[in-house]
Amino acid sequence: MKDGFVKSSPHFFRLINRSMLLLITLLLIGAALIPAPLQEAANPALTPNPAKSAWFLLWTQELVSWSRLMIYPLIAVAGMFFLLPWLPGSVHLHRARWFPREQLAVTILTMFVFAVILVLTIVALFFRGANWSLTFHS
Repeated sequence: MKDGFVKSSPHFFRLINRSMLLLITLLLIGAALIPAPLQEAANPALTPNPAKSAWFLLWTQELVSWSRLMIYPLIAVAGMFFLLPWLPGSVHLHRARWFPREQLAVTILTMFVFAVILVLTIVALFFRGANWSLTFHS
């Protein structure tokens, strides 16, 4: 590393820019074509059962439904990801690459956390019924 810069190829960043533009385009098209799954206006006299969070927070609702103390591992993992660059053993790379071997542990941990969040979201979205009980039918 020289002068604080990381060597990389312009082809790498062109790929990232194209991917970002494709993702934004797909999100805008999806937002225009697929209606938001909003419920009716809130009525304090009639509470839905189960009362579910927005889809992007369902995994945290699922996690804390097991125990209110489950919020602490969630905060610890978030803090660990936030402090990752400053943790001991962090490797400074001299080239920008996808999934570098020097950071295999971080890559595996990130993919594992992503998979857990995905599974918890799916369980909370599709398999929770009245009184937040686990159901396997629609």
